[in-house]
Amino acid sequence: MDRQPEPVKLSGSVGPALAVELRHLRYFAALADAGSFTRAAERMFIAQPTLSQQIRRLEEIVGAPLLQRRRDGVRLTKAGAVLLDASRAVLSLVDQEMNRTRQAAGLGRQHLRVVVPPGLPDTLAVQAASNLISAAAAADVEITWIETPLDAEFSLIRQHQADAGLGWLTAGPEALPTPLDVMGLAEFEPDIWIPSSHVAARRGTISLAEMAHIDVIYGPRRAEPGTYDAWTQVLRTVDPRFEFSDPPLRHSLQMSLAFAATADWPTAVLTGPSVIAGSRSRLIRLPRSAVTHEMVRVVLEDRPLTATAALVWSGDLPRTLQQILFDTAESIICPDPVGPARQVEPELQVMSLSLASWPGAVRLCSRRERGWP
Repeated sequence: MDRQPEPVKLSGSVGPALAVELRHLRYFAALADAGSFTRAAERMFIAQPTLSQQIRRLEEIVGAPLLQRRRDGVRLTKAGAVLLDASRAVLSLVDQEMNRTRQAAGLGRQHLRVVVPPGLPDTLAVQAASNLISAAAAADVEITWIETPLDAEFSLIRQHQADAGLGWLTAGPEALPTPLDVMGLAEFEPDIWIPSSHVAARRGTISLAEMAHIDVIYGPRRAEPGTYDAWTQVLRTVDPRFEFSDPPLRHSLQMSLAFAATADWPTAVLTGPSVIAGSRSRLIRLPRSAVTHEMVRVVLEDRPLTATAALVWSGDLPRTLQQILFDTAESIICPDPVGPARQVEPELQVMSLSLASWPGAVRLCSRRERGWP
């Protein structure tokens, strides 16, 4: 029988001489991220007893338990969750101001940590990365690239583990938590492959109801959690029990097509957002030389599965870094042909966003441009 989580017991009382140090906050944040004392100590290059001692010291200063010990690691208490948010905010501010101080003294460059998820369309990822490199080089800013999935809340950026990232908006930008800012780039949709024997293959389109009642290979969720969750909810409007099937092997699209073509039940293959919305014709057959395993690519009627590619960043960044990100986003999209640029703040002007040359274009703007807090 599993034991109940056991809170860390405190000893002693809080004295007036106790004071929080930055190392306490760094150790605590590292422990929360790692999930166990062993992994956190390894990441911080300190002995585990030292880490345990410092965390206990921090709890004595706070006067309340910050974590619970469990068989599978540690879990934060409510007080610990509050302190974790505060710790990340404080550490991020200290790091940013230290960078500014070093730059003012001629000792270092400003730094941007940018997340690029592995599933982005190549054309978008290459253009965004290339333009960001050019803008950063002109401002003498160093970039660190992080290749990892981003969830729908862009938690890595919100928790100050990254400064900016390319990702997918599956809801309106107003759904993003503060202090995130966003600029939309284009609306994308997935490719849908179905067996050539399926009735929908003959007409080149498939309805949401038809799709919800066959097996659909897509995922796994950890690869693209934002679109995975949003698209699952769309398909559950037709069938509340709908679930995607994980690819048996994440080797290639051709491998997934091979598994789908040989399945006992009609099976489709859904890709991540990969093509600009509305740019596909109906039925798409590849040349005979392409290995499709008797699977054909069709269009989903009314295009209910879409996601907006966006550049998202923390509104707490220094103005110079935010300007670089604004400039990068503007260099990817087209200027608004309707009207002039609108004033955002004295240092930052953002053009109204338009993708007139791209089918299925979307219009988004930053939080500040919309007057959001």
